[in-house]
Amino acid sequence: MPPQEKWKTRSIDADWSVERDQARGRGALSNASGRFEKQYAEAIDDGWETDEKPETLKTETIVERAKTIITYNTSPDISFDRTINPYKGCEHGCIYCFARPNHAYRGLSPGLDFETKIFVKPSAASLLEKELAKKSYKPGRIMLAGDTDIYQPLEKELHITRSILEVLARHDHPVALITKSALVTRDLDLLAPMAAKGLVSVAISFTTLDRKLARTMEPRCAAPHRRVETMRELSAAGIPVTAMTAPIIPALNEPEIESLLEAAADAGAKRAGYVLLRLPLEIAGLFTEWLEANYPDRAKRVMSLLRSMHKGEDYRSEWKMRQRGDGPYADLIAKRFANATRRLGLNQVNVSLRTDLFRPPPAKDASGQMNLFGEGGS
Repeated sequence: MPPQEKWKTRSIDADWSVERDQARGRGALSNASGRFEKQYAEAIDDGWETDEKPETLKTETIVERAKTIITYNTSPDISFDRTINPYKGCEHGCIYCFARPNHAYRGLSPGLDFETKIFVKPSAASLLEKELAKKSYKPGRIMLAGDTDIYQPLEKELHITRSILEVLARHDHPVALITKSALVTRDLDLLAPMAAKGLVSVAISFTTLDRKLARTMEPRCAAPHRRVETMRELSAAGIPVTAMTAPIIPALNEPEIESLLEAAADAGAKRAGYVLLRLPLEIAGLFTEWLEANYPDRAKRVMSLLRSMHKGEDYRSEWKMRQRGDGPYADLIAKRFANATRRLGLNQVNVSLRTDLFRPPPAKDASGQMNLFGEGGS
């Protein structure tokens, strides 16, 4: 088998036992080379007995010297056209994370490397100020995140997300956030005043009420009850809250659709959405490996149902289909979700953020001094 193809077919066996010992407290069970590498490599147990145990993997931060901070997109699948991602890679370690394959572009593994080698952008706030000051800039809702979590554990120390919010608040710029961390409540002093002006909304990723499943599937995330409390705190502060029950994994967290939405509505969420489990590129092998190791009794059924929604494939990348699938089981999930949101009064109001309050930063000259006459003035 060509090295570049092997990542598609990983399955549970003794080959990854070395990495498994290192990976305690992480999501992925292995760290195989990405698809762009000419040689495929993975740790194996060679059978030689030893008293030495592999060291537990520690998180490493890598500073990224970005030139811009706002990323634009034209995807018909999503409702926003610009994002800011202060981190690439994520300590939360969610096994299903759709951003995992991006680490392959950096010569790293979408497996354990994705959770332990985190790229950070400490200059994000200053870059944002410069981009907002451009004469050509037109305000629009910025999605803060969209790739990896903006409130992952490193944010407690680095405060990059908070520095971005301070810039947006200072200039009355609309922003939407998505996270599965309770750390978002740290920034209520910024978010609540912005919400009062119609400038912010927050989505909480809410996948299960089962603490054991959450701990296994999302090992370094806030526990389910903390996410409910977070929704309640945000809502009480006047911030519009959306519960993102994503991803929906058939026969794993899919039976919880109604109970998840009930808990979210009770906590004050006004809107809810869902996305079917997506398994592009390396995620397919990583997820099936994890599934067979942790839920061997359900593994075949989970994958069979998922494939039934993707015409026999693990995943299809076509617009719309990639997030919802099709076929009888996909239709059943969509109907259950629609019926539950209707019954609970969710999705009855639209949350539109204001752009008319935006006040651009004053332009600066090459030395960093404010330009008295504005951009291009003389």
